[in-house]
Amino acid sequence: MCISAPPLIQSSLVLSIRVMQDVKHLLNRVAFGPAPGDLQHVLQIGVEKYLEQQLRPEEIDDKAAEARLSNLPSVRMSTAELLENYPRPAQARQFQIRPALNIPQQILLELQAQKIIRAVHSQRQLQEVMTDFWFNHFNVFWGKNADRWLTTGYEMNAIRPHVLGNFRELLMATAKSPAMLFYLDNHLSSSIKGINENYGRELMELHTLGVDGGYTQKDVQEVARAFTGWSIDRPQRSAEFIFRPRMHDDGEKIVLGHKINAGGIRDGETVIDILARHPSTAHFIATKLVRRFVDDDPPESLINHTGDIFMKTGGSIREMLHAIFTSKEFNAPQAAGAKTKTPFEYVISAIRTLEGTTDGSRAIAQSIGRMGQPLYQCQPPAGYPDRGDYWLSNGAVLERLNFAVALTANKIPGTEIQFDEPVKAVVTRLGSPEFQKR
Repeated sequence: MCISAPPLIQSSLVLSIRVMQDVKHLLNRVAFGPAPGDLQHVLQIGVEKYLEQQLRPEEIDDKAAEARLSNLPSVRMSTAELLENYPRPAQARQFQIRPALNIPQQILLELQAQKIIRAVHSQRQLQEVMTDFWFNHFNVFWGKNADRWLTTGYEMNAIRPHVLGNFRELLMATAKSPAMLFYLDNHLSSSIKGINENYGRELMELHTLGVDGGYTQKDVQEVARAFTGWSIDRPQRSAEFIFRPRMHDDGEKIVLGHKINAGGIRDGETVIDILARHPSTAHFIATKLVRRFVDDDPPESLINHTGDIFMKTGGSIREMLHAIFTSKEFNAPQAAGAKTKTPFEYVISAIRTLEGTTDGSRAIAQSIGRMGQPLYQCQPPAGYPDRGDYWLSNGAVLERLNFAVALTANKIPGTEIQFDEPVKAVVTRLGSPEFQKR
C-alpha cells in the first residue's frame, strides 16, 4: 500500500526540485558546471547575489586559484621576457640550448595549463567563461610563427582585463595587440609596400558588424587604409605595438558613410569608434552572447533586447550579460540542457563535478585536443563554432568516453578526483547525453 504525501508537502517538494534545477542550469552557464557545494552556496546567498558577485570578479578573492599558477613562469612574463627565455629554434641552436625545438612549445603548454587550472579552480567562474568566449571571438592562432611568443600577452593584456567591461575598450585592445597585428598580417600593411586587407575584413565580418552587417568591399579597402602603419616594434626583441607614420595612408577615407580624415593613428581609432557604436555590431554581439548562454538558435526577442542594452550603455558587456541571465528566455525550462558542451567545457565540468584538482598537465590538454578543440590552435580567424552539432561526431564522443574512463581511474597525470559512487556508475554518468549538455 502506497501512502501519498499531503498536497502541501508534494507542492513543497516540487518547488524545491525546480529551484535546484534552476540553480544547476545557472551554474552550467555562468560557470563551468557546479562543483560540490556550489548548489548549496547559491541557494544560501540567492541567485541575484551570486550573479552580482560573478559580474564583478575583482571583488572575489581568488588567491587560492592564482597560487596554483606558481609553476607556470611564462604566463607572468612580458613578450620581451618570453623571447629571451624561450628563444626561437635557430637562436637555441646557435647558443647550443637543448632540446632546441622544444623550448617555444613550453609556452603553449603553460598557456594551456593556466586556462585549465583557472577554469577548474577559480571562484571567478564567469570571468573564465567570458575569457574563453572572447578569445574565441577574437581568435588568433598560436602556431603562426611569431604568435608563439605573442599569444600569452594577448590573452593576459588584451582579453582578460576587458571580458566584463566595455566592448569598445576590448575591441581597441585587440586591434593594438601585436598578436592580432601579426596573425592577420596588418603589421605589414603599408601605403608604400602594399595595403593588406585581412584585418579590415575580419574586423567587420567577425569582430563587429557580422557578415550581413551592411558593409561593402569598398568599406573593407577604406578600413584597411585607415589601419596602415599599425605595426610591431622590434618583433625579435620587445614586440610591442607601434604606429609607423611613414607607412600610413594619410588620405581621406570613407567608412560606412563616415568621412575619416583625423590623420595618423586617429584614423584607425576613429574606425574602432564607428564600429563599436554601430547597430549592426550591437545585433551581432548580442546574437553571439545569446547563442552562447541560451540556445544554438537564439531567440530574436532576447537578441533585440540585449542589442538595445548594448546601444544604451555604450557596449557594457556586464549589463548585457545581466539582461541575458535575468531574462525569461534564459530561465525558460526548455533552455536547460539546450547547449552542448565543447570539449573544453566537458573536461572542466567533469573535473569540477568530481571534486577534482588539476595542474593543467599536457595530458589534460591533449585529451581536449583529441576531442577536437586543441587550445589556442584554431587556425581560422572565426574561432571554434558555437553549435552542438560541430562537437558530437562519433569519434569525438568516443574520445569523451575514453577521457571519462581515464579520469575516473585517476590515470591522468596531475589530475586527481574524488567520488563515492561505483566507478561504472560515474563513467556512465559522464558519458550520458545529459552530461554532454549544459
